[in-house]
Amino acid sequence: MTTGTLITVAPTGAESAKAEVPALPVTLDELLSTAKECEALGAAVIHVHVRDDEARPTLDQGRLRETVAALRENTNLVVQLSSGGAVTDPEADRLAVLDARPDMASCTMGTVNFGDDVFLNRWGFIVDLHTRMQERGIVPEYEIFDLGHLTALQRLLGKYGLPHGGHVHVDFVMGVPGGMPGTAATLVAAQQMLRDLPDGTTFSATGIGRSTLPVLLASLSTGGHLRVGMEDTVTYAKGQPVESNMQLVARAVGFAQLAQRPPLTTAEARQLLGL
Repeated sequence: MTTGTLITVAPTGAESAKAEVPALPVTLDELLSTAKECEALGAAVIHVHVRDDEARPTLDQGRLRETVAALRENTNLVVQLSSGGAVTDPEADRLAVLDARPDMASCTMGTVNFGDDVFLNRWGFIVDLHTRMQERGIVPEYEIFDLGHLTALQRLLGKYGLPHGGHVHVDFVMGVPGGMPGTAATLVAAQQMLRDLPDGTTFSATGIGRSTLPVLLASLSTGGHLRVGMEDTVTYAKGQPVESNMQLVARAVGFAQLAQRPPLTTAEARQLLGL
């Protein structure tokens, strides 16, 4: 389905500090306000990280469950929890994210250098995430930080079967220092490798930092979908901080409409993703 655009908003992430980025939504009330604003503009999926009372990243089960319930009560957005957490989170806590019963969860398809850190995703851990999501009726979004991760995904699906719902959706995370660059040429190469995955596989693309706009434009032009938000960039333009996630979603919606691929509704998104 390339006649419309699936727009995911990633409002918070685990990297930016509230003290340095005052507009970052870190409380549940701030997250709900952001979610409702972004849904009204055209976002259909929300990719969620949560913070504790000191605005530090957390995988606390109580907060995750409360957040999923509140988003379901106040919006129609597809709720996607991050199983990545912060790079320091242990595997057991990352697997336990599924206990909060989101609609979707991320599943990163390999280890990658992440700036000065290492984002560790062992093969056994990936298999555990994939199979537990199958059992619980949670739809994965396979996060691809490097081209080799697509080969790992092909292996995963070949050995353990399709995800719940039968539809494969990946997100190319581009521009992370240590991962694939956020360029049009890289996106085209990645998109071509999707031919080795099941028919109908769809992709979104995320440009980190200064690669935000090149990736956004390249994704639209190659039939892909979009993820935007303050998890991925806190700068709207050179020297201009992002004022809100709504600002980034509005820009993505504008480009999608110019491409004659208007945003998918939440109902259309659920149909596309096999929910």
